[in-house]
Amino acid sequence: MSGPLAGLRVIELAGLGPTPFAAMLLADLGADVIRVDRPAGTRPSGAPGRAGADPRANVLHRNRRSIVLDLRRERDREAALRLVDRSDVLLEGFRPGVTERLGLGPEACLAHNPRLVYGRMTGWGQSGPLATTAGHDLSYLAVTGVLRELCRDGGHPVAPPPLIGDTAGGGAFLALGVLAALWETQRSGRGQVIDAAIVDGVAALTALVQGLRAQDRWGTTPGTNFGDGGAPYYDVYRTADGAYVALAALEEQFWRRFLELLGPEADELPSRDDRADWPRLRHGLAAVFARRTRDEWAELYRDTDACLAPVLDFAEAPTHEQLAARGSYLELDGIVSPAPAPRFSRTPAAVPSRPPTTGEHTDQILAELGLADPT
Repeated sequence: MSGPLAGLRVIELAGLGPTPFAAMLLADLGADVIRVDRPAGTRPSGAPGRAGADPRANVLHRNRRSIVLDLRRERDREAALRLVDRSDVLLEGFRPGVTERLGLGPEACLAHNPRLVYGRMTGWGQSGPLATTAGHDLSYLAVTGVLRELCRDGGHPVAPPPLIGDTAGGGAFLALGVLAALWETQRSGRGQVIDAAIVDGVAALTALVQGLRAQDRWGTTPGTNFGDGGAPYYDVYRTADGAYVALAALEEQFWRRFLELLGPEADELPSRDDRADWPRLRHGLAAVFARRTRDEWAELYRDTDACLAPVLDFAEAPTHEQLAARGSYLELDGIVSPAPAPRFSRTPAAVPSRPPTTGEHTDQILAELGLADPT
């Protein structure tokens, strides 16, 4: 492995969503991540590896090795604890108390390895009245105030893909917590437990908007503010071909550049300075954008500061000139994947390896631990 985390050894107890994403982030940057998968027939509903799913296509599982252990069996727990002995980090995403019942809770693991950083990932956290109850990305967005913001003119909130909660508020914050704990361990020589909760991470993500609200710069009605589509110069418009462009000419100089390149059509638009004219401005912009295709608009404003971008789907995104030039996406065995991020000048991350099949490295890892196949 190469990258800034080369030499870091991580155990990932197989789970869903945020925990695999945190493990992927660490693995992408060079950590040696071993994923402890469950035997067939013992995975939770919706888990990767269910009937019909190809584990080699699961982008979240790239860049690591997989061992199958039945943690209800003594010999398999012994193998897991041997992994703990030789690792720096353990990641788990079960409900509170589950790993304790399996004999792999923080107390047991830290007794084996006092320097271990033990990362716990849940939706509600390890404490509080909802700690042991189920939830999903949408649940956590709902109670943190974020879901209410995902609407227009105070209307019906829209359920987004699991990117804000599971990925940003969950997995990314777990990875941040791991790196912070590892930094502290260098000084203290002691490990510790990280209580990463999606609700906490999502709450932290609201800091910018909360600050704007405190300064009376962000209103209480979603979809009416300068940065949430309320301003007509910061919104999405339909084009002649039924596609969309995103106009984000928020600052005055960017708006002026947009008008300059628009040419005579700019004369059809009222000033943006009077909020009372915003409905007319939005209507005018919609009429203007409907005259050309998405790609025609993208070409007109290409390489300018007008802040206009074509709205692409996941299949198109890798072909965008900026993303293609940077290699923001790559292909692993025919599967398009995001490239490791961020980038480092001296210790760049390697091209990720494909996701393993479940248990693909069981024999190899057991041999490294000095154990025969527990089956």
